[in-house]
Amino acid sequence: MPPTKLPEAPNPAPSEAAPLISGSTVPAAAPARVKAGQVSLNGGWTIEDSADLYQVRLWGKGFFDVNAKGHAVVRPTRVAGHEVDLCEVVSGMRERGLNTPVLLHFSDLLERRMRDMREAFAQAIEENAYKGSYLGVYPIKVNQQRRVVEEVRRNGMELGFGLEVGSKPELLAVMGLTTDSPDRLIICNGFKEEKYIDFVTLAAKLGRNIIPVIENIGELRLVVESARHFDVRPKIGVRMNLATPGAGRWRHSSGVKAKFGLSLSEVLETLEYLKSIGMADCLQLLHCHMGSQIHDIRQVNNGVNELTRIYADLTKMGAGLKYLDVGGGLGIDYDGSQTSFEFSVNYSLVEYANAVVYKAMSVCDEEGVPHPTIVTESGRAMVAQQSVLIFDVLGANRPDRVKVPKSLDGVPPIDGEIPRPLTDLWELLGSINARRLLEQYHDALEAREEAMRLFSVGYLPLQHRALVDQLFWAICAKVRDVARDLGDRMPEELADLDSTLSDTYFCNLSIFQSLPDIWAINQLFPIMPIHRLNEKPTRKATLADITCDSDGKVDRFVDDHDIKRCLEVHDFEDGATYLLGVFLVGAYQETLGDLHNLFGDTHVAHLRLDANGQWWVDEIVEGDSIAEVLKYVQFDATELGGMIRRECERAVRKKMLSPKESKLLMKTYESGLAGYTYLEPQRSPLED
Repeated sequence: MPPTKLPEAPNPAPSEAAPLISGSTVPAAAPARVKAGQVSLNGGWTIEDSADLYQVRLWGKGFFDVNAKGHAVVRPTRVAGHEVDLCEVVSGMRERGLNTPVLLHFSDLLERRMRDMREAFAQAIEENAYKGSYLGVYPIKVNQQRRVVEEVRRNGMELGFGLEVGSKPELLAVMGLTTDSPDRLIICNGFKEEKYIDFVTLAAKLGRNIIPVIENIGELRLVVESARHFDVRPKIGVRMNLATPGAGRWRHSSGVKAKFGLSLSEVLETLEYLKSIGMADCLQLLHCHMGSQIHDIRQVNNGVNELTRIYADLTKMGAGLKYLDVGGGLGIDYDGSQTSFEFSVNYSLVEYANAVVYKAMSVCDEEGVPHPTIVTESGRAMVAQQSVLIFDVLGANRPDRVKVPKSLDGVPPIDGEIPRPLTDLWELLGSINARRLLEQYHDALEAREEAMRLFSVGYLPLQHRALVDQLFWAICAKVRDVARDLGDRMPEELADLDSTLSDTYFCNLSIFQSLPDIWAINQLFPIMPIHRLNEKPTRKATLADITCDSDGKVDRFVDDHDIKRCLEVHDFEDGATYLLGVFLVGAYQETLGDLHNLFGDTHVAHLRLDANGQWWVDEIVEGDSIAEVLKYVQFDATELGGMIRRECERAVRKKMLSPKESKLLMKTYESGLAGYTYLEPQRSPLED
């Protein structure tokens, strides 16, 4: 749907007397302001404990924290007190008639990240006495949403950031966005045919600082032909496949077998061809792709070293090179451990900038060539942190909460006896102890297996089978609780019981639409409750979405350079409000999402801070309606409505519906077509 501009003043602080969220278990006003390190009124649990448990200050990097109310907050500028309470935002969205799930964009955080990158490279250039300059380039494939790209463009005018495109649609969008800044660097990657290259050449003729990057030899000849046709002296780049192997989850996207790029011999062939036609000076940019989310700084050092040596040799051979494009790869510390774990990085932004600048300078000085303009395409590092996805829990399945009878007296016997597996399980339930814990767990497994065999041959009735399950899970829960007290002495076999007995929290979102990387590549994102953080979480859970797909779940969570299978959560009661947030989701997730089960885009709110640190809603983009997602798959909502209306009239003629009921049914159907694709709490018109 088209965005809705909200010309409103900054949001005042909500009244302490007003309820935070309708139906929430969060009090309207916290009973006490819990200061750092101060014991709360909740069993000794403090907000510091929650911050440590969810590692929010590690992966948050100053942008995310927990306030005295026990709510998650965002500090877009890293200034204490200038923060956004996520619960207040959800409440504000609901007052505007917009329900969760909702995706929040923090414009000031995006600007801060861009400034961080500019300042890190400026500092590295100054400290190393580097004689070249730095240009950050944003690949719009990372997040192509109009508002995000426009904010990058606006901030980039001051900071000197360019844009990178990888397709004709992206190129045409960027051409329009740069009419007021023709000097901005535009890099064109991806496979190119004649029309794509003609657009690049026409942009150059309009005065754009645009460089097509050659991905294969065939593109080179198309670039030259187009330049001659339109009488343009082009700037040309080449992507080089480095011999340096990749690292991390995307290690196969770089190296000699990478999808894009030229071999060393092809790069030399390119230069010789350009020399032969008097265009060697047009070869101005050397580019490489070292990988995405590079977690080890040594990979950066090795890649920049190899690329710069090739740059230096090509320069001495007559190429007119000016730009050294080290590509993307600057990683995000998703788990906060700052290690070489694949979902982390063992370096800071400052260390990354120093490594790139120092290595490029050292090689160029050694080879006696001028220092180039360093270009980075670090889209993930630029936009990942500026988005938070918030959704509500709808219900819970708790395997360890089973009803067990007080005795077996009421169990009907078979041939005068209660089946042996039942009595064995009953006796085990009452005798669990630490000394024989593993043996008793094995006995329970054996008794359950025997019961399953009896059931499979028709000897054990269904009621007995159900009781076997109840007793078995009750035993597992007791074994788990006793095993927790054993500490390091816990048998390895019992360590998985926490995961086996974890709850399933059913959540109002689609993994496939909003968090596709979790499903597709097992990406980890920080996930935590956004309220009740002054309470101790007493449950462990995996998360399931509302799609009809078994892959629509989250069962891998960040855990200090490791992966845990359950998330610590608070007990959830039906009818209450429990909100979870997924953080660092600003890169790729919105673009890659799909319409599994026809769940569409979520609502999006763009938030800003004023000079006093008060947050306000700058823009809201409403999520897809049901009619809109149906249109994506070629269903006509008007035609569907007409079919239902004709059926209602037939039902009225047959006395199956009254005219009033027919009107209400049509009203319900039409409002449904206009409604949100996710679950909504309001009543149906039929209930009025």
